Amino acid sequence: MKKIIVTGGNGFIGSNLVSFLLKKKFFVISIDNNKYSKNSFLLKKSNKKYYRFLKIDINSKKIFDVLSTHKPVAIFNLAAETHVDRSIDMPTDFINSNILGTFNILEQIRKYKKRFNKKIKLVHVSTDEVFGDLRGNNRANETSPYKPSSPYSASKASADHIIKSYCRTYKIDAVISNCCNNYGPGQFPEKLIPTLIFNILNNSPLPIYGKGKNSREWIHVEDHCRGLFLIFKKGKNGESYNIGTGLNINNLNLTKVLLKIANKKIKIGKKVKVKFVKDRPGHDYRYAINSNKIKNELKWKPIKRFADGLEETFEWYLLNYKFFNFFSKKKFFKRLGLSK
Repeated sequence: MKKIIVTGGNGFIGSNLVSFLLKKKFFVISIDNNKYSKNSFLLKKSNKKYYRFLKIDINSKKIFDVLSTHKPVAIFNLAAETHVDRSIDMPTDFINSNILGTFNILEQIRKYKKRFNKKIKLVHVSTDEVFGDLRGNNRANETSPYKPSSPYSASKASADHIIKSYCRTYKIDAVISNCCNNYGPGQFPEKLIPTLIFNILNNSPLPIYGKGKNSREWIHVEDHCRGLFLIFKKGKNGESYNIGTGLNINNLNLTKVLLKIANKKIKIGKKVKVKFVKDRPGHDYRYAINSNKIKNELKWKPIKRFADGLEETFEWYLLNYKFFNFFSKKKFFKRLGLSK
């Protein structure tokens, strides 16, 4: 049975990817430093026979020991700090994890390749935010210039560049995915959709930055995982692949759609109303990517309709409300990103 390492395996996308790979009959080694939670709520019922969890920071040299022991065919690197607001307040964490952590993984792969003369493919999960703020109908493709705006997106852009250099200089086999905003069951409560759902369920106002006109492209996490798997199987060394749906919706309209869904499921409290709050510094107006490359070359396309996926997501949180108890309310529901 072939083995795969998933770093950040206890995270939202990471947990979903681990489950996806287990269904594909891979032996999965999940690596996480458990910064966000003690274990993964989404992986509690995983098949332990073909799944191992290791509490390791990606900056640790223990990564080499894991490679040497398990000799995987691939590493999916999803270990990262991802919350833009948090990056504004605590940029050092993002430099350490997203840049230095990626650098360490590359170094341990290089050492492993030299020691054992074995191939291993790195699939690095990046973001559409590296392309920066896009206006009008423009969509960034894989050759568009990087114009990151936040410490988060800058740290991800830096990691992308480092990986490209290792592909060329050290012949490391690596591919990069730049994906749009993910949503789905089990997403951490610091993100927009689970925050809105939590507040709806708790009869609280719905905080929307600025005037709610900021536009994002959304993809269901299951569609993202399918794209990552195809990039692993068929992606060309040194290449980047955008993974998106082409569906953009602004934050205010997304909130209205979610309220319509909630109104069908529960009795909404009187305090559940949109509350415009102070915008974050340097808030990008619009992210949008062109995903024709992965569609044409790897024959991937999104399957989940946004309205269906959003309704399924709301129902999941409604039925799994205890999920919110896995996290510190102070840590995830305190407003961040107001530093000047």
